[in-house]
Amino acid sequence: MIRNQLLWKNSPQQYGLLSKLLHWLSALTVIVLFASGYWMVDLDYSSQWYQLVPHWHESVGILLLGFTLFRLVWRRFAGSPSDIETHTAIEKKASTSMIFILYVTLFTVLVSGFLITSANEKAIAVFDWFNVTPIVLTIKNQEDISGLVHYYVAYAMITFALLHALAALKHHFIDKDNTLKRMTKT
Repeated sequence: MIRNQLLWKNSPQQYGLLSKLLHWLSALTVIVLFASGYWMVDLDYSSQWYQLVPHWHESVGILLLGFTLFRLVWRRFAGSPSDIETHTAIEKKASTSMIFILYVTLFTVLVSGFLITSANEKAIAVFDWFNVTPIVLTIKNQEDISGLVHYYVAYAMITFALLHALAALKHHFIDKDNTLKRMTKT
């Protein structure tokens, strides 16, 4: 029984199963959303995908927002593994800063996307499972401003995520420490 609890919850040495699932599912979802967003802006009205892809993109984005809020609560509850002793002070600070930046950019992209969709003042149907009430701000051109934020911050977030992945690979292949293994090893 104790062993099962340790597998689900983070330990001082590595992330637990739930943290790993949340991390990798978030990463995959962000990549899919970025790719679908990149693709759908070039769809024209005659395309069979013109209505469907934005609906999926919005629905998955709303689900990811709720999922990310849960992930933050779980992170607070489960804690994080201890820093690896071989990491320098700069690496530790960079890691903490990168995680913060990734969460800020993720929330910014998700909220700005929600504000784009909300601008038409219609409820957002999430896969026709439930509706989310739109938020219309008193900002003139809410859709355009939110769209610019969404676009540029999405590219920034993908860039930071790539740097995050490269740092993990550097730790694995060059430093040969357990940084990457803590998020992949079962």
